Amino acid sequence: QVQLVESGGGLVQPGGSLRLSCAASGSIFSLNVMGWYRQAPGKQRELVATITSGDTTVYVDSVKGRFTISRDSAKNTVYLQMNSLKPEDTAVYYCNAMGVATTVPILKTYWGQGTQVTVSS
Repeated sequence: QVQLVESGGGLVQPGGSLRLSCAASGSIFSLNVMGWYRQAPGKQRELVATITSGDTTVYVDSVKGRFTISRDSAKNTVYLQMNSLKPEDTAVYYCNAMGVATTVPILKTYWGQGTQVTVSS
C-alpha cells in the first residue's frame, strides 16, 4: 500500500503564504496523478489542484493565479505553494494520489490524513 503524509500547514495572516508538502512512501510502482483537496467546516471536500506525471496541472478557479502545484517524482513528493491567502482558504488540506503499488497491480486512490490551514488576522 501507499502512504501519504502532509506537512506545512499552520496559521497565517491574510495575504501570507504557506507551502504544503506531501510525501508518498510504501510499495510504489507509479503515481500517475497527485493533488490536493480541501474541506472547510460544514462544507464538502473540493478539489484544489492536481498534477499528472507529465506535469499537466489543473486548478479550481478560486485559487488560480495564487496557488501553484508541483511535484518531485524522484522523491514521490507533491507540493502546493499557496500565496495571497484569504480567510476562505481556511480548511483541512488533504493530499491525494492515484497510482499503482508494487504489491497489487491495481490502480487505486490514496489519501493523506490532512493538514490544517488557517488564514486569520
